[in-house]
Amino acid sequence: MTSERKILVTSALPYANGPIHLGHMLEYIQTDIWVRFQKQRGHTCTYVCADDAHGTPIMLKAQERGITPEAMIAQTKIEHMADFADFNVGFDNYHSTHSDENRELASMIYTRLRDNGHIKTRVISQLFDPEKQMFLPDRFVKGICPECKSEDQNGDNCDNCGATYSPTDLIEPRSVVSGAEPVLKDSEHYFFDLPAFGDMLKEWTRSGTLQEEIANKLAEWFEAGLQQWDISRDAPYFGFEIPDAPGKFFYVWLDAPIGYMGSFKNLCDRSDDLDFDEYFKKDSTTELYHFIGKDIVNFHSLFWPAMLEGTGFRKPTGVFAHGFVTVNGKKMSKSRGTFIMARTYLDNLNPEYLRYYYAAKLSNKIVDLDLNLEDFAQRVNSDVVGKVVNLASRTAGFIYKRFDAKLASEISEPELLAEFVAAGDTIAQYYETRDFSKAIKEIMALADKANAYIADKAPWQLIKQEGCEAEAHLVCTMGINLFRILSVYLKPVLPEMVAEVETFLNDEFNWDSYKTVLTDHEINKFKPLMQRVEMDKVETMVEASKQNLVVAEEEVVEAAVEETAIDLASDKHIKEEPIGEMIAFDDFAKVDLRIAKIVKAEHVEGAKKLLKLTLDVGGETRQVFAGIKSAYEPEQLQGRLTVMVANLAPRKMKFGMSEGMVLAAGPGGSDIFVLNPDEGSEPGMRVM
Repeated sequence: MTSERKILVTSALPYANGPIHLGHMLEYIQTDIWVRFQKQRGHTCTYVCADDAHGTPIMLKAQERGITPEAMIAQTKIEHMADFADFNVGFDNYHSTHSDENRELASMIYTRLRDNGHIKTRVISQLFDPEKQMFLPDRFVKGICPECKSEDQNGDNCDNCGATYSPTDLIEPRSVVSGAEPVLKDSEHYFFDLPAFGDMLKEWTRSGTLQEEIANKLAEWFEAGLQQWDISRDAPYFGFEIPDAPGKFFYVWLDAPIGYMGSFKNLCDRSDDLDFDEYFKKDSTTELYHFIGKDIVNFHSLFWPAMLEGTGFRKPTGVFAHGFVTVNGKKMSKSRGTFIMARTYLDNLNPEYLRYYYAAKLSNKIVDLDLNLEDFAQRVNSDVVGKVVNLASRTAGFIYKRFDAKLASEISEPELLAEFVAAGDTIAQYYETRDFSKAIKEIMALADKANAYIADKAPWQLIKQEGCEAEAHLVCTMGINLFRILSVYLKPVLPEMVAEVETFLNDEFNWDSYKTVLTDHEINKFKPLMQRVEMDKVETMVEASKQNLVVAEEEVVEAAVEETAIDLASDKHIKEEPIGEMIAFDDFAKVDLRIAKIVKAEHVEGAKKLLKLTLDVGGETRQVFAGIKSAYEPEQLQGRLTVMVANLAPRKMKFGMSEGMVLAAGPGGSDIFVLNPDEGSEPGMRVM
């Protein structure tokens, strides 16, 4: 057994304005496997996380829903925790950045930075929404690109030509929140003096703390010159108010990483075994590791260590970044049903399938991981079911029925057993360095050898031959011991299945259990440990994801700022960016917009937001479900003309078949406006 270490581990905090999806799950599964490995080795390893609960998008989304931000983030936290628990992600504590601990720590860190001369103030000019009476983050402004003149571009960069600019450079800017034309307004802002830590950061980023790819990328920041970091936002803003600065709030990215400390402190305050100061003091001998996505490296590898240095706390021992997730070789897509929510997966498939598949493909490099759904099914079926579980199922029955459920008193193939044991150090090193795919490859190579041994010895034949029962007993005992070693090695990846193995074997595994042999030992009756992945269930999951999209399409009219953008394959919701997926003009031109007369409008029993519309599209009648109930009573709509998407494929919804989509706009709630064509229009007339 190695000497005990004290380790604190975090994953990036999921943003509290939407559900967890399979792109997110890559990071939490990766972290959980590493943490479980450390615990299995006997180390004190503590895994904390929290919901990232502040920022403009959360404030606006709560307003749209007609609830307080506190109520919204409380419900989201419950949903997030349920998803993580069902994926067997074993947090020691899951908290929120909107907590007393985080408020106190954020205020303390800011105050120390200020008193140490690392906070600067200056007046800046920002775009301001005169209707909503709020300053607009860059991504809440759209307009015409000043370079290529493309329309509907974001406030900080153009998706068409790639130009970067200030939102004040946009032509005909508009607020994404209200649609109003923003105006320039001055405001005093607070800045963290990041350049003051330049020398320290140059040394720290090259100290081995970061992956080489991260260190090389950060070198570009040093070459360009570090800039002071704006850490304040003006009211209205959902977050913590800056001490002695009324109406000024900490920018969400200031208190988000402090949320790691806040969650750990919340745990320490309830534990007799953990001391907050021991882990975060300047000269701490404990270890601190952050698992993150490659898109938030700058926050964790520049801003965060500088903040810690400037306030007398220890810096991370390591920051481990991973790539994004694609599905079937492409970016996660709602239309293809591959933008899969964690709960949709859990409704259809065993969570340990995904844990195994991610482990089998994860390396310690920052490369994207493709979730190929056919390969996913084949690999789980071949490896876990066909090689590992099958090894036990081919031998356990004979032990239980023919040998009184007791293993033999000796091992017949010590050389083969020694080979399995000898692999332990190599596999441990792969786990330690997060090279999980190499660990799985090594484990499955051993599984192949174990199955070849059983196939060669054929205990099902020996058991039938007179005088060969003792040999059959030895062969089956050997098979169970090989299976046991494989299970020890797989415990960090498949904790639920291996817990069942421990029950079956009347045993409990730590990491060193692979070095011991079970002989003259009673086992329990073997029960199936894992079923095969059925492709029809995978297809059901994909279809369910498409169905979810239909509902989302019908309800998208509820808000112009529906939800902050999700980097579809990343571990993190981007906090200040409204959703907006760019499509080519040729794709847009395929949309068939037609004038339709609302012949009948009626409530939908059991639906909170939908109305059922019967539309006359010029000699043809269509049924459409529209998410406009909050703005219209059915009688207000009957007889009116509107515009519909006529070539949208019919979709079977919970309440019936929807055969198109009515166009509407507005910020949401009661402010939804069904588009009305000009006078003189006729049903069936094409708009474009």
